Amino acid sequence: MPHKIGFIVISSSGHEDGFSAKELMVHAPTVNGWRSPRLCQYPQEIVLQMVERCRIRKLQLLAHQYMISSKIEFYISDNQPEYFAPYKSERFRRLGYVSLSDNEKTSYKARELKSVYMDAIGQYLKLTFHKNYVNRYNLYSQVALVAINIIGEAVDHTNNFSHTSREKLIDHYLGNNPEDSALEGTYMGKSDSISPLDDLAFDMYQDPEVAQIIRKLDEKKFEAVRHEHYDHAKKLKQAIADLQKVGEKLGRYEVEKRCAVEREDYDVAKQKKQQMEEYRLRVYQQLELHKLLDPDLTIRRPDLPLEPVVYPASSPQQKKTVVSPQQDKQEADNLEPLPPERPPEAISPESLTQHTFSPPVAQGLISPEAFPKISVEFLPYDERPLPAIRKQQEEVYAICEPEVNEEDPGDTPRSGITGEPEPLTEKALREAGPAIEVLGEALVAGAYSKTWSYREDALLAIYKKMVEMPTSTPKEDLKNLLRAAIFLIARAVKDIVSSVFQASLKLFKMIITQYIPKHKLGKQETAHCIEKALPNLLSRTGDSSARLRVAAASFIQEMALCSEVKPLQIIPAHLVQLLKSNSPTHLAMSQLDLVERLLKDLGTDNTGFTVDNVMKFATATLEHRVYEVRETAIRIILDMYRQHRAVVLDYLPPDDANARKNVLYKTLFDGFAKIDGRLTEGEVKAQKKVATEESEKQKKDEIKALQGQLAALKEMQNDTPKEKENDILQSNNQGASTKKAPLPATTEVPEDQSSVANYLDNLCIFCGERDESFTEEGLDLHYWKRCPMLTRCEHCKQVVEIASLTEHLLTECDKKDNFGKCSRCCEALPKDELPRHVKGKACNPAKPEKVANHCPLCHENFAPGEEAWKVHLMGKDGCCMNQRRVPSLNKSLPSQSTAGKTAGATALNRSGPAGTKLRSPVVGSKIPTPRGGFNKSNK
Repeated sequence: MPHKIGFIVISSSGHEDGFSAKELMVHAPTVNGWRSPRLCQYPQEIVLQMVERCRIRKLQLLAHQYMISSKIEFYISDNQPEYFAPYKSERFRRLGYVSLSDNEKTSYKARELKSVYMDAIGQYLKLTFHKNYVNRYNLYSQVALVAINIIGEAVDHTNNFSHTSREKLIDHYLGNNPEDSALEGTYMGKSDSISPLDDLAFDMYQDPEVAQIIRKLDEKKFEAVRHEHYDHAKKLKQAIADLQKVGEKLGRYEVEKRCAVEREDYDVAKQKKQQMEEYRLRVYQQLELHKLLDPDLTIRRPDLPLEPVVYPASSPQQKKTVVSPQQDKQEADNLEPLPPERPPEAISPESLTQHTFSPPVAQGLISPEAFPKISVEFLPYDERPLPAIRKQQEEVYAICEPEVNEEDPGDTPRSGITGEPEPLTEKALREAGPAIEVLGEALVAGAYSKTWSYREDALLAIYKKMVEMPTSTPKEDLKNLLRAAIFLIARAVKDIVSSVFQASLKLFKMIITQYIPKHKLGKQETAHCIEKALPNLLSRTGDSSARLRVAAASFIQEMALCSEVKPLQIIPAHLVQLLKSNSPTHLAMSQLDLVERLLKDLGTDNTGFTVDNVMKFATATLEHRVYEVRETAIRIILDMYRQHRAVVLDYLPPDDANARKNVLYKTLFDGFAKIDGRLTEGEVKAQKKVATEESEKQKKDEIKALQGQLAALKEMQNDTPKEKENDILQSNNQGASTKKAPLPATTEVPEDQSSVANYLDNLCIFCGERDESFTEEGLDLHYWKRCPMLTRCEHCKQVVEIASLTEHLLTECDKKDNFGKCSRCCEALPKDELPRHVKGKACNPAKPEKVANHCPLCHENFAPGEEAWKVHLMGKDGCCMNQRRVPSLNKSLPSQSTAGKTAGATALNRSGPAGTKLRSPVVGSKIPTPRGGFNKSNK
């Protein structure tokens, strides 16, 4: 049955410091894995030696998230050359290669677990890594491998001598004699199936100690099934399932603890350690309560996985275990499997020497002799104990007691510098030379210490020293002390420990508000302090901790409003520096919030904020990738528009259809309209829609009325001749009174059917003029050349109403894309002239439609309503720019002088414009001109 094969790394092309290839021999959540040297030559090679000659069935590779090789080749060999001789490629047989994903789709945040199935026999496996994928994170063109897992089955168990030699070889590389059982486990299933406990994912997510217990319980479950103890097997199965969740949780705690140690956040590290120990203790007590935990199961953090997994089966080969050379050879030759359970008193002292820790529930107090010294150079980097722990192990080791030597930040004194922090390095001595001359090496060493309490105490000591500094001190000494303190503050502001960061802010505030004014050092020193510390302080506004972000932003705002800092105008100038579109979200949001708040407090009048730098900053931020950042930039622009109005428009594109395609600009322009008290584009469209619906309804009503009048005239034409004569006499008798008052439309009866048709057809519905020549073609000619209510569009040659000329140019004209609308006069203008027109402010502002009409020809405002359009465009004192108005006036004068010559003529004159006003409400109404309806050329 295929199982996990132990191996050692016998050679590699090279590695980066702290990422040796021997890291691959350990599978744990916190393992670092192997990395190639920086800027290395390719290909890179790693050679593995398996603990026995085996048939490899499956390889599992866990790749790095961004240091990814484009291709990995595999070679295998049966040869056993001299152990430390170089391995030449011709001694290996090539198996093939695999290609890895470039990981771009996951933004380089996930690791690829690659499984390779094969059937190859050998004892030496070589991996060849080809050139890396290029990405922005892999600065030094490296490749890396986090873990490798070999799954196969032994094929040669006859040569015991070679087996012992292999064990000696392994012990030589590791420097110890482990009897590792971490990889020993069983799995009930088919002979060619692979146990889930052998999968690489199991070890990479499980706590090593819990993984050891799970494998032992799995063995016991197999034994229980073999002896048909099914109740016990069921209990073991449930315990294994529960322990898998426990192991994953403990693995997460271990990773979080390691991250806290790297950040030097030892409070969190101690908390995670305590959580792990308490949680582990509860689980072990629960297992012991159910009699599932034996002392031989509680093995803490196994050594390097060198030995193959033991699989109880019918085959003697699968029952054999690999033992240490220190054991008796007869015991090594014994093929009988170990008993699944051993009583506690059966454990020999030799077996305890393999384990560094044991849970409290399994053992009591253990003597120091049970823990021999192990050379840490042979352990992987992540498995090496910390120096304090090693020292503690040398003195005394009591499992049930906590580590008394661990640094407890809560017990560190706060009254000045206590103890002796580690000495300064050569680099620190060069860097902090001026500060050391002023403050002394002990104080600066505390500020540079790796222990956060020393760093905090150093800042507090400087605070006390500066507060107590007498005013009689020479100015030069005061300035030197100030500059030394600011140097350390600029460094402490970047500290990840909250208390150190708060101490640096306290000291900085005291210097600005007390120290400099007290000793009258002047604005130059204040400016020096702000310029040195502000960049690092601004970077902390993008911190992952919300508490630190808020503290940094609040302090910057407080300093900007401080009476000593405000006249210098330094902070506003730093805040409006342009952000990149991919700048971190927290940093961008904090900077924008600061600008928004300080603009309200300071304004733009001699404060460091100007319309120019704020608008350039805000408009550039509109391109940021995060929505919340863009929304804050819009609020800043709207605030600027409330104060400066038209000046802000110079930094934005013109308000036209193309600009409004961008949602951000549409939001801005609608916001400007609300600030100005104008209707937004959406509200204008809604009103136009309502007006169009009302106009359509009115047209339908007018058409229905005309149709009713026509039907009435036809009925009158069908009356008897006698009735016609009576009607004519009646109309003649009433002819004398026509000058006093016009007759109702129903009393004007045409003499025949042709006159009725002429009455309806020979009428211009726009200007109200009626002429016998207004046939279908005559009306087209009238519309085209003479109607004073219409005009020809110079761009598309269509005839349109003058009242709707602006709307036509913006929405209907073939050249509508070349026009834009002025926000003041609401007229359509060519886009190339619109910016100059808007800046000139020479146009006559249009009033709302309910207040006044606005003429697009003479640009004047006049009375509202549709009849006012006729008066303006046709009247004697009307539009001076309407070229058709004067001919229309001249033509109307003779028609009025001939009125009353004859009764028949009088009857006809009564049906002119004065009569039509009463007869048809259509006259003078705004009816949209049909597209292409009047496009006949003038012949």
